Amino acid sequence: MATKQLVTAIVAVIALSAAASSDSVKVVKGQVSDYYIPVVQQYTVTGVVTDQEGHPLEGATVMWLYSPAHSNTDSQGRYSLIATDTDRDLCVHYPGMEQAIVRREAADHQVDITMCIKTRASVALPRQAAVATPWYDPSQPGTSTYCNPMNISYNYEPFNPNTKRGGSFRSSADPMALTYKGECFLFSTNQGGFHTSRNLSDWDFVTATFQRHPTDDDECAPAAWVVGDTLFYTGSTYEGMPIWYTTQPKQGRWRRAIERNTLPTWDPYVFLDDDGNLYEYYGSSNEYPVKGVQVSRYDFTPISKIHDLVLLHPEVHGWERFGMNNDDEVTLKPFMEGSYMTKHEGKYYFQYGAPGTEFKVYADGVYVGDSPLGPFTYQRHNPMSYKPGGFVQGVGHGGTWADANGRYWHVGTCMLSLKYKFERRIGLYPVDFDKDGVMWCNTAFGDYPCWNADASVDSHTQRFTGWMLLSYGKPATTSSTDSTLLASSLTDEDMRTYWSAASGDPGEWITIDLQGIKTVHAIQLNYYDHHVVQHNRASDIYHQYRIYASADGQQWTLVVDKSGNDRDVPHDYVELRQGLDTRFIKVENLHMPSGGYFCLSDVRIFGNAPGKAPAAVKGFKVNRDRNDDRNAMISWQAVPGAYGYNVYYGIAPDKLYHCITVNGECSYDMRGLDRGTTYYFAIEALGETGRSAMSGIITQ
Repeated sequence: MATKQLVTAIVAVIALSAAASSDSVKVVKGQVSDYYIPVVQQYTVTGVVTDQEGHPLEGATVMWLYSPAHSNTDSQGRYSLIATDTDRDLCVHYPGMEQAIVRREAADHQVDITMCIKTRASVALPRQAAVATPWYDPSQPGTSTYCNPMNISYNYEPFNPNTKRGGSFRSSADPMALTYKGECFLFSTNQGGFHTSRNLSDWDFVTATFQRHPTDDDECAPAAWVVGDTLFYTGSTYEGMPIWYTTQPKQGRWRRAIERNTLPTWDPYVFLDDDGNLYEYYGSSNEYPVKGVQVSRYDFTPISKIHDLVLLHPEVHGWERFGMNNDDEVTLKPFMEGSYMTKHEGKYYFQYGAPGTEFKVYADGVYVGDSPLGPFTYQRHNPMSYKPGGFVQGVGHGGTWADANGRYWHVGTCMLSLKYKFERRIGLYPVDFDKDGVMWCNTAFGDYPCWNADASVDSHTQRFTGWMLLSYGKPATTSSTDSTLLASSLTDEDMRTYWSAASGDPGEWITIDLQGIKTVHAIQLNYYDHHVVQHNRASDIYHQYRIYASADGQQWTLVVDKSGNDRDVPHDYVELRQGLDTRFIKVENLHMPSGGYFCLSDVRIFGNAPGKAPAAVKGFKVNRDRNDDRNAMISWQAVPGAYGYNVYYGIAPDKLYHCITVNGECSYDMRGLDRGTTYYFAIEALGETGRSAMSGIITQ
């Protein structure tokens, strides 16, 4: 019965499609519905199928494109098909030949077809096991280091007007994380689930979707918290939303604690204090302050008055100003959002994001208090998390939590904002509290390989591996190029530029010349979505490739074989098991997801070159604006052998907690200072051979 219904449905669909182009339609009354059958003139289309030398091909299959009707050619290569004027595309298959698709006009009743020898790579995916090498074992892909942006399966934006302008794109933002039963759980916007990890570098995705409509972003800026053995979860809402709970999150079993939250909690965070009291913080606005309130653990309704906690003060705090470089005080007032609370040694550290998610200066600030609802005092070291330079930029609207070892970490939103302003990624950074109780986030070398949570280090400042960037500005060659998307984008350290091959076929490749024998320790492939058609999450999104190395560009050695990979790795980070001495790195595409072209924003290669570290920077100057001390122009002299610089600054000589990476330039326009605050500045040079000594400190 099911088969008959399916055939009937197909006939009905075909009939309706044809009826749209027909002047004559016969209506048949069915038991359930009417069937519209077009009355059309049928005739025969014939022809001969030959090879390129004119020899007839026997046994070629000729069909109308996407039609079940076909004809096999005879010994003379002849075929015959019944047609109507709407049958325009002939599709021909023959072993060893390229598929032929021939367009005919309605008047063409004789169509001869010439087949070509197959020259393209097979579209079949490799089925053999990937090969282990001394540098990479596909059966043991775990890492001991990580490199931002986080290599997680960022979901695709649902189909809506945002995707129509530039096409499909990935995005996630507004992250928070927590430790539950000894494992890290990462929640963020528009994911249809969450990610888990035990070492903060190797992540798995778990489905947990509460989507009601195809265009919903499925729990924007979610909040999650743990009470005993129970994990609670909710999203942003102005109209009320359920709060779910589970004790088995990985099994997808969630129940509703309440049907509808009564508070207009956009960008919520729920904090359980040591005394068992529960608090909720929320708000996203460039007009209203963020809110805080104690809520019932039973039904999450307010049991205290709702407090206005803090507002932005961009006229005092330069980093809170709107604009890509805190340089727009006209268009809009800055946004304050992303509330978060961390308690450490009896102090309450209230965190918030500003000034806008689409800017490289997106950051998180801190107010400190003695109670969860304040009053709070602005921390002199602000913003707490800040990263306006380097490959990964922005670290705002995030969350701070302690891992299973008691070490603090911060996840934050990273700017991409290329196809759409809310196209974003996520970064991970260590957090510490100094002897004076100052909360600070270490973003120095925040987009370089760093030791993960399993590493035993005395201080978070020791997490940098010392592997320098070897690929910046290096020449790249490619198998092909689509339009104006040039190969130079592969090594420019800019996430907002990208190169694409002319297809996504297996065999497309890129090669980077390191211009000398260097020791490579890690490689990061930052894929981008070009000609992709994908909305929301799918289970068949994955990347496959191979990486080769060569000393001369002629003889190649397989280094990394990911021909068997079945994971979505949009920012795939490969840590080599041992150092690789090479000059050339070649990446060969095997499979791109969702019909996309082989496209990368950057191939970043990390390791060390032989030789001495760069000399210390000379001519370091900080000229603070006398008319507006939120601004300062920072400059220095170029150092031979240096490709970039780290500018450090802070509120004391021993608190240079901020770091701004500048590549290829010798100046920086700083607009993120606070009025009336004295700052201390220093700088180091970055080279492939290592880091220079720190300069002397300048006080401004």
